[in-house]
Amino acid sequence: MEAKIKKKEFIRYDEGAERYSMSKHSFMKLAQEARAVYKINRITLVSVPIFEEYLESFRV
Repeated sequence: MEAKIKKKEFIRYDEGAERYSMSKHSFMKLAQEARAVYKINRITLVSVPIFEEYLESFRV
């Protein structure tokens, strides 16, 4: 039986900046441009699939 690793669907700004090796400000700006930002009560989350799709659009 293989254990499936579940990828995170949403991350916070700090975690995203670290994951994608960029400043928090840069990550926040790109996430907003990608329209991947969701606000739930006072928590701001970024959709990983939407953000990664946006990043892929810059690949040549």
